[in-house]
Amino acid sequence: MAEPGQTGTFTVEATAPDTRARAGTLVTEHGDIPTPIFMPVGTRGAVRTQTLAQINELAPPIVLANTYHLMVRPGRELFERVGGLHAWIKWSGAVLTDSGGFQIFSLAGREMTEEGARFRDRASPAAFLLTPESSIGMQRAIGSDIMMVLDQCIDSTSSIDHARAAMELTHRWAKRSLDAHRSLPPGPTKHQLLFAIVQGACYPELRRESARALTDIGGFDGYAIGGLAVGESKAQREDTTELATELLPRDRPRYLMGVGTPIDLLEAVHRGVDMFDCILPTAWAQHGKAFTSHGRLDMRRGVHKSSDAPLDTQCTCVACTTYERSFLHHLVKAQEPLGWQLLANHNLKFYLSLMKEIRGHIVDGTFASYYADKRVRLAIDDEDNPPGPKPKSKPVKPSTRGAFSVATHTDGFASIRHIASGETMHSVNRPDDEAERVYIQQSALIAENARGSRPLVVWDVGLGAAHNAMALIRALEANPRHAPVELVSFENDTDAFQLALAHQKEFAHLRHPAAHVLAKFGSFTRGPLMWRLVTGDFSRTFLAEKTPDVIFYDPFSAKVDAPLWTLAAFRTLRAKLDRPAELFTYTASTAIRSALLGAGFWVARGVPSGPKEETTIALVPSDPLFKRHALLDAAWLARRARSTAKLPSDVPTELAAELENAIATHAQFASDLAIASEVLDGRACVS
Repeated sequence: MAEPGQTGTFTVEATAPDTRARAGTLVTEHGDIPTPIFMPVGTRGAVRTQTLAQINELAPPIVLANTYHLMVRPGRELFERVGGLHAWIKWSGAVLTDSGGFQIFSLAGREMTEEGARFRDRASPAAFLLTPESSIGMQRAIGSDIMMVLDQCIDSTSSIDHARAAMELTHRWAKRSLDAHRSLPPGPTKHQLLFAIVQGACYPELRRESARALTDIGGFDGYAIGGLAVGESKAQREDTTELATELLPRDRPRYLMGVGTPIDLLEAVHRGVDMFDCILPTAWAQHGKAFTSHGRLDMRRGVHKSSDAPLDTQCTCVACTTYERSFLHHLVKAQEPLGWQLLANHNLKFYLSLMKEIRGHIVDGTFASYYADKRVRLAIDDEDNPPGPKPKSKPVKPSTRGAFSVATHTDGFASIRHIASGETMHSVNRPDDEAERVYIQQSALIAENARGSRPLVVWDVGLGAAHNAMALIRALEANPRHAPVELVSFENDTDAFQLALAHQKEFAHLRHPAAHVLAKFGSFTRGPLMWRLVTGDFSRTFLAEKTPDVIFYDPFSAKVDAPLWTLAAFRTLRAKLDRPAELFTYTASTAIRSALLGAGFWVARGVPSGPKEETTIALVPSDPLFKRHALLDAAWLARRARSTAKLPSDVPTELAAELENAIATHAQFASDLAIASEVLDGRACVS
C-alpha cells in the first residue's frame, strides 16, 4: 500500500452511523478524488454534447473513457505518438478507463476464448483480438489514472453454470492483467492504478467466491462490482451490491460499474460504494428528460409549452439561469441539438452536486436521516405538474397484429392463427413440446454440440412465435459447456413474434431476455451462443448466410407460405449445402417428401407430433446421420404410388415423369431398385 499522500493511497475519512456510507479520498497522479464520486462518461474521449470549457466548469475530478472504443478508433499508435489521452483532449483531471468487457458483451458475433475476446466493430473492417495484456497495453498508451482488468461480462440473469464459467475466466484474466501491469514500462501517466472486477451475476455464493479469489490474488488498488444493470431487478442489484461491499477490503475504493439513476447512486452509497459512472445524464437528456430538485421532468410534455418557470430553481447551470421551460420544451420538440446540450449539462451538474451533498452529510454524521428523506425526494416525478394517475388496471392487450391473432385452447396453451387462411399453427399439441421433440431431440448434430465437440450453424426457417429457437436456447443453457452455436432465424413477417412477445402470460417461453433483446436489436449473444434475426423473403436472404449444419424448417404452412414448399425451393436450398446437414420439419406430406427427394436430399421418418403419426427429416449424405435416422424405404414408395397428392405444387403434369424417375432411382433406395422400378410402373404393391 502506498504511503499517505502518495499516488494510490485511499483514505476513509468518515463512515456514517447506522449505514455503510463512507467518505474518502483517492490520490491519483492527476489529482485527489473525493468519494463518493460520480464520473461523467466520455466514452470516446469526449462527454456527449459537452465542450472542454463546460466540463471544466462542472469540475469533476475524474472522467471515464473506454478502452474498447479508443482502441477501435483512433487506435493505440495515435496515443503513443501524442503522449496519451490527457494531452490529446487537453484534460488536466484524472481519467478512468473501462477495459471494454461490457462493450464486447453487447456485440453480435464476438468469440470469447481463454486467450481473449475476438470481435469486429462496425467502425472498422479489421478483426480485433482484445486480450488482458493488450487491454492493459492500450490503457498504458492512453495514460489513464485508473485502469480496469479485462473481464467477461454476461447477463445478470444467466444460469449459474454460465455465470461461474465467466467468473472464473474473469479471475484468470485479472491475474494476467495484473502481471501485464507490473511488467510493462510506464506510459504518459507514470503511476497508474489497477482495479479488479467482481463478477458472479446475482448468485451470492459466486459473488463471495469472486471477492475472495480476487483479494487472494492481491495487488489491486481497488475493486469494481461488475455484471449489474444488465437484466436484474432493482432489489437484486441492491442486494448484490450490499453483499459485495461487505466482502471487499475496507482500505480500497469500491466502484459500481454502469449504475445508474440518482436514487440508484444514493442506495449504493448507503451500501458502501465509493465510485460510479453511467451514461444516463447525457442519454436521458437526448430524450428531453431532466433530473431536478422538483423531481424528474420530461420536457416533451405539453404542460411545459407555455411555462415561464426555470428548469430548476435550485440550480445555477446555464439552462436553469438563462432559459425558461417553454424554450427548453421547444428545443426538445424541435430536436435542436442545443436542447440536448443544455439538459445534459444540467443533468451532469445535478449528479455531481448530489454526490457533493451526500459526501457532506457523511462527513457531518447526518447521512442516515438525509438518506431516509432523499430517497423519497429522488423518486418524485415532476412535483409541480405531476403526471396523471396511472390506470388501476393495465389496458387489454390487442389479440391481433397484422395477419395474425392469438388462439387459446382448452388444454391451457396458446398458439398463433393466420387470420386470412384460418389456419392455426399448433392447434392440438403444445408448441413447446413439439419444438423439443421434433427439432431438438432428434438432432445428432445438436447432441454432439452439447458435448462440446462440434460448433454449429443452425437455421430457424420461420421464426413464428420463436418456439423452436427458444427450445434450442433452453437445451444449450442446460449444457453450458456446449460448443459455439450461431442460430439464424429467418422471418418475412415478424408480427407473429411481436404479438407473442406482447402476450407472455400465454407464451411463457418468451419470458427470457434473449427474445426481447433479439426483438429490439436484431441479435442476442450469450457465451458461445449468437442468435440473429434475418427479415425478408427467405428464398433470397438465405443465399448470403453461412452454410447451416441444422435446419428447423417451419414456415407457417404450405397454404400460407406456398413458395417455400416447392421442388424449386428445396433444390435451391440443397445447392447451398456443401457438408453433412440435418433438416427437420413438422410435415409428413407425401408431396413435400417427394420434393425433398427430388431436390437431392435423403429423407427419413421423424417422430410423431400431436395428431401426426410422423414428421420428416431431410439429410445431406453422411453415414453417421443415416444410421441414426429411419430412412424412407420401398414400403413408403409403394404407399406413395397409391397417393393422389404426391407431386409438389410447382411440378406440372408434363414434368411429373422426370420427378418420378428421380425418386425411384434415388440412391437412398439403391438396395430396392428392382422394387422401386416395379412401383414406378405400377406393377407392385408392397404393404
